[in-house]
Amino acid sequence: MNIRVKFLGAAGEVTGSKYLLQIDDFTLLLDCGMFQGRKDLRRLNWDTFPFDVTRINAVIITHAHLDHTGYLPKLFKEGYKGPVYCTSATADLMNLVLVDSAKLQMEEANYAKKKGYSKHENPEPLYTTEDVVLIEDFIQTTSFRHPLQISDKITATFHNAGHILGAAIVELTIKGDTQTKKIVFSGDLGRYEDLILFPPETITHADILFVESTYGDRDNKPTDKQDVLHLMNETFANDGNLIIPAFSIGRTQTLLMYLKDLLETKAIPPVQIILDSPMAIAATALYTKYKSYHKLKDVDLHEDESFLNLRKYLTVVRTPEDSKKINDIKKDAIIIAASGMMTGGRILHHLYNRLPDPKNVVLIAGYQAEGTRGWRLQQGEKTLRIFGQEVNVKAKVYTMHGLSAHADRSELIRWLSGFKEAPKQTFVVHGEKTSATALCNTIKEKGWNAYIPSYMESIELFTNI
Repeated sequence: MNIRVKFLGAAGEVTGSKYLLQIDDFTLLLDCGMFQGRKDLRRLNWDTFPFDVTRINAVIITHAHLDHTGYLPKLFKEGYKGPVYCTSATADLMNLVLVDSAKLQMEEANYAKKKGYSKHENPEPLYTTEDVVLIEDFIQTTSFRHPLQISDKITATFHNAGHILGAAIVELTIKGDTQTKKIVFSGDLGRYEDLILFPPETITHADILFVESTYGDRDNKPTDKQDVLHLMNETFANDGNLIIPAFSIGRTQTLLMYLKDLLETKAIPPVQIILDSPMAIAATALYTKYKSYHKLKDVDLHEDESFLNLRKYLTVVRTPEDSKKINDIKKDAIIIAASGMMTGGRILHHLYNRLPDPKNVVLIAGYQAEGTRGWRLQQGEKTLRIFGQEVNVKAKVYTMHGLSAHADRSELIRWLSGFKEAPKQTFVVHGEKTSATALCNTIKEKGWNAYIPSYMESIELFTNI
């Protein structure tokens, strides 16, 4: 038996996770993510898939975030009709993510056509909600630590990654003619002291390891709470508003817990929290469905969207019409909306309307990939292109590092230390050049054989096993 891997994404970059494994005549795609950020990356989403999709036998998804699942509807549009394996929680969240992604693409295509700012005469979405529906019958789910038979020679076991609800480390056991090998994909690893989720599970053995490196070059020290409190209270004292772009899954729920504590301790005044994210509202309900996946107790959960006893402070917004009405709120509000990297979604409307006002503050609470609007704000750019127009950035921009759902450098090394012996080969993936290089060098210093692959690179893993 021979095994090769081809890196179709998240190689020298953070987004677009796709790893194509050729195991003799069986082809397995691990993750099927959308490219985000720079224009040259986003254009790759529109290219024909660089492999005959009808020859792919199975897809495995580590977790529901768009940079790991967002290309899946297009894969099916191009002709894939095989199984998609993931945890049950990931399946539920993935449906929310993909439907939301399709709706946003359809809305943005229509808006671009209406306003005439697209270079295409008839702009089209990458896929539609109808394309997402076609995937549902192909999803096959499992739970953590329950081996799943992918083929007569391949078994997949999902372990808790602690990143978002249902996120998994994937362990592949492959029985060759004379040897058995283990290939481990870390997926996106979470924090060891997360407010909601359990820490990532320790893996002790791998012949081949793929490890993420989003924060491979730095530790995410908790943001000074006093700095955040001063920022918030100053904003409200100046009759301003706080705008928080947040990932609907994971980050929004953590933010609500954080804000609940500030309100209950009266560290900030009793301001209005506006959750303008239908997907976040739907995702929050899944915390009740999957109680074994997190630390929250029944007292923290409710049957409706009054998650975490925030009923008297929280306003949830579902319809586009109600979202537009938020523009009428002039002061003392915390507006939470997706997307977290400001690549689309309702947050764009709020930024469009709130960025020009110096009384407002944009609080960035998550990783921003290079080239995204969030990254541009962090770089201090004075204008931001939204809906085909350059919007002046007069609002303050502040990054809150402590709420990231990604393991930082120390936590990545802590997880890697769980291996009883060094894998024969470790591929450092899902990280931009600086962070991937830093983690790769650290691993090499420990005596490991580590390597940063390039986009479209093909590498032989085993021969004649």
